[in-house]
Amino acid sequence: MPNIQLPNGKKISFSKAIDGFEIAKKISISLSKEACVMEVNGTLKDLSSLIKEDAAVRIITKKDKEGLEVLRHDTAHIMAMAVQELYPGTQVTIGPVIEDGFFYDFARKESFTSEDLKKIEKKMSEIIDRDLKTKKEIWKRKDAIEHFKKIGEKYKAEIIESIPDKEEISIYHHGNSWYDLCRGPHLASSGKIGKAFKLTKVSGAYWRGDSNNEMLQRIYGTCWRNQKELDDYLNRLEEAEKRDHRKLGKDMDLFHFREESPGAVFWHPKGWNLFQKLVDYMRIKQKQAGYKEINTPEILDRTLWEKSGHWEKFGEHMYTSTTPDEKVFAIKPMNCPGCVQVFNQGIKSYRDLPIKLSEFGKVHRYEPSGALHGLLRVRAFTQDDAHIFCTDNQITEECLKVTNLILSIYRDLGFKDIFLKYSDRPEQRVGDDSVWDKSEAALLQAIKESKLEYTVNKGEGAFYGPKIEFVLRDAIGRDWQCGTLQVDLNLPARLGASYIDKEGEKKIPVMLHRALFGSLERFIGILIEHYAGKLPIWLSPIQAVILPISPEFDDYAKKIYEQILKADINSQVDLKNQKINFKIREYSLSKVPLLLICGQKEKDSNSVTIRKLGEEKQEFLKVSEAINYISKKSKFPIN
Repeated sequence: MPNIQLPNGKKISFSKAIDGFEIAKKISISLSKEACVMEVNGTLKDLSSLIKEDAAVRIITKKDKEGLEVLRHDTAHIMAMAVQELYPGTQVTIGPVIEDGFFYDFARKESFTSEDLKKIEKKMSEIIDRDLKTKKEIWKRKDAIEHFKKIGEKYKAEIIESIPDKEEISIYHHGNSWYDLCRGPHLASSGKIGKAFKLTKVSGAYWRGDSNNEMLQRIYGTCWRNQKELDDYLNRLEEAEKRDHRKLGKDMDLFHFREESPGAVFWHPKGWNLFQKLVDYMRIKQKQAGYKEINTPEILDRTLWEKSGHWEKFGEHMYTSTTPDEKVFAIKPMNCPGCVQVFNQGIKSYRDLPIKLSEFGKVHRYEPSGALHGLLRVRAFTQDDAHIFCTDNQITEECLKVTNLILSIYRDLGFKDIFLKYSDRPEQRVGDDSVWDKSEAALLQAIKESKLEYTVNKGEGAFYGPKIEFVLRDAIGRDWQCGTLQVDLNLPARLGASYIDKEGEKKIPVMLHRALFGSLERFIGILIEHYAGKLPIWLSPIQAVILPISPEFDDYAKKIYEQILKADINSQVDLKNQKINFKIREYSLSKVPLLLICGQKEKDSNSVTIRKLGEEKQEFLKVSEAINYISKKSKFPIN
């Protein structure tokens, strides 16, 4: 007689084994109609699963995050089913849920087209209308391998062969004719999916992500709880396409990429100006917060990476070189070991701590070619790193200071919607539990004092310490994980860092790893998309352009330009013999925030007409007033 405990603490007793359908119906008729799957003692299961013993049960609906993921998983299966009905002989491989949707990889000789996607969508709707029942079966491993080989599904057979012996081989049927290898859980029938889905694109994908394997075709799709959510998402996609930093970067003449150096940025003068503005702003903020800037070598001997532990855990992503004397060097993938070497120079006392060392360090990490994506995913980038060496008792205070610094910087840059992810100790870790207790308490205290929304990722901390991830929500509702704060109980000891305590004993300092942007390149990409290229005046590479309406006013435009240069404003004067409307359009496309137009009226009154990007209204100001206005807007937002 199982006793079922519900999330609200209520218990329901049953006289026999019970499934999720009956539990949901017992709670309420409306819940039984909305139920997707259930959580039994923390594990998601099909509603048809029998519960024979006492258990804690939560009924999952589409309103829950888990319910939406199951909905997308079912939609992926129905897509694969539709593909095989339309194109017999196509092999299905893997089809996971991803952020905002799902994909499935297919092996097919012919390429899928946009017209094919429309046909597949239509067939998916037909399958959903059939309301096919879902059924789970457990097969013997040997039988499953032989079966899929026999029907020509070699990829599926290979997947089964790679599943650990202890795991069961579960097969899900949708109706009587289609089935696939899957852990589940799934909805009770195809009709539960609804019609709020869309297939979005086709791309290439190597089997199991290995470029040595054959190329498959990946169909992406999205699925939502209702049509409004789907429409909102598609509108966000459309807006995201307009804001694509790669397109805007070209329009604004900021950067480009080349095949000769994949994943590395070629910065143009305007782009480098933007890059340096961020660095200059950060330098001021960090100096105010007590940081001292350092710089460490980009190439370090393999032995240091072995001591730090990076060689073992990160070696395959590092660029290496062997010198004529047979020494192996690596281009640094991160700045931490070099920073510890700076700390290690000279004896440190507890009175010296905390020591805060910052570095704008260029790092290199190998990323597969298919993963590279403009500024957002590169192989060479600049980390705005800092490492804080402190005592156990200083962890809380320093974590609070870092958190407040990061939040103030994000708000200066226009990000108001920020939330945090907190990850605590994993099962496999280093360091004493007493220090872990103190580290975790410090990070949680910092989070709570920030008064921001946060989630807890149990057991997801690094092996050397707990961490906070700072997530920004941009202007169109996308989330970006940027800054991090990590407590390290491992690296200082591995690299011989120490300080002398009050008793004159050697102690190992705690090391806080802190990044505000993470990668300057990636953060610039995020900024461009957040602002749709219309950066604040203080960040804009070119803040103003002076435009004479005809050549006869060129000399007057030059005089204005000279005065603006003296005020340290990034500006240009355009003396090309082109129509003024053409020039206005050109600079609007390149997102210059202010255009200073001058003609006879302006010359006679020693004035300019200011046209602001994205605004119809124009302002007529004296040159001195205009320069004063631009100067105020050009200052860093620092108190």
